[in-house]
Amino acid sequence: MIRIRPSTPADGDRAVDIWRAAVDATHDFLTPEDRIAIEEEVKGFLPQAPLWLAVDADDRPVAFMLLDNSAMEALFVDPVHRGRGVGKALVEHAVALHGAITTEVNEQNGQAAGFYERMGFVPTGRSDRDGQGRPYPLIHLRFPPQN
Repeated sequence: MIRIRPSTPADGDRAVDIWRAAVDATHDFLTPEDRIAIEEEVKGFLPQAPLWLAVDADDRPVAFMLLDNSAMEALFVDPVHRGRGVGKALVEHAVALHGAITTEVNEQNGQAAGFYERMGFVPTGRSDRDGQGRPYPLIHLRFPPQN
């Protein structure tokens, strides 16, 4: 049973742990130097960020989503819980809150790109670099598709 709730300050360390495990499982395209630098950035802001958490029956976070209005800025699932509908539940929560949502996915992250495609997101553009100017192209996505 997965429940979705807002994060609290006590969830900060667990959110970083989820981020770390998810990135290590899916972001093999990062250089070791970039991986370290990105983790330092994440540790600096993620614990205080207003996240939506997917929690298990024991209220332990297993995934998180960061929404900035209708922009999904982050979605990370603990690899142990992948394939169980946790990411889908978070996306559905975002859609229930905002109707249409946008997000970005690293082009090299085929697993995440496939997830968003299966969820019905459509590409709306592409950037050659990520938000910090690193050489990791992003695909811009939107759900639902515009008619």
